[in-house]
Amino acid sequence: MSAGTGESGEGGNSTAVRNTIAAGTGCGCLLSQLALLGALVVIIIIGGFGVLLAPLIALILLFSGGGGDSAGPEDADEVIAIFNGDGGGELDTSTVPEDLAEPIEEAGELCDAIGPIVIAAQIERESNFNETLVGENGEEGISQLPPEIFDKYGEDDDDNDKTSALDAEDSIMAQGRYMCDLAEEAQQMIDANEATGSVLDLALAGYHVGMDAVRAAEGVPQTNEAQGYVLAIRAQFAKYEGVAAPPPGATPGVTPGMGPDPTASPSGGSPTPSTTPDPSGQ
Repeated sequence: MSAGTGESGEGGNSTAVRNTIAAGTGCGCLLSQLALLGALVVIIIIGGFGVLLAPLIALILLFSGGGGDSAGPEDADEVIAIFNGDGGGELDTSTVPEDLAEPIEEAGELCDAIGPIVIAAQIERESNFNETLVGENGEEGISQLPPEIFDKYGEDDDDNDKTSALDAEDSIMAQGRYMCDLAEEAQQMIDANEATGSVLDLALAGYHVGMDAVRAAEGVPQTNEAQGYVLAIRAQFAKYEGVAAPPPGATPGVTPGMGPDPTASPSGGSPTPSTTPDPSGQ
């Protein structure tokens, strides 16, 4: 379902960000850093907090030069269309760590509502592809699912005779199953006129702040936390479809400056997750 469906039910901040990005492209023109930096001022005034700047920062990164291949004018309209789309595009496997491409694609094929670029963008936001990340309230692994959620959706997907959130494949597939259930619940809410917005946006908000909050708000909650998360995920879609090349030397799956959100965890968990040291030293 297109993000444009139920547009009137989305929050004013969300709509303002999208309109500002669209304005920054002009009539198919290149997203200039000057235009986007001007847009940042507008969103600071409207949104109030930096979390709503995430999609604009991501687009600046996508369209800035930096000495390597960067997106050109012909890409601007496509990036905006992908940003506003249903997240069903094909994953460019070069944009994610090689060993995770297959489980990300598999998780993105579990249901029609959640595609692999959604899964990849969420993983970047949740953990920066860090399989050892541990949250303050017990969230573990690459997808940062709370223990009770992983217990429900986790399986031994990597066939190593154990089910663990610290096994990347187990975690990613659990994320996919959970997102599909959230999408189904979102569709039921929309059909029953209990919420407005797109299925994808409601599911993303449900993953981050909990479906109870979505139901109470009758859509994506009018908070920087909820709407900033949805917009930040969408801002990464074009990269994971391979529309804009990552900066030279970038780690696959990681946009510089766009690490995991330090303020909240999935399903409305307590903020400020901590991390355990990465054994690789990275």
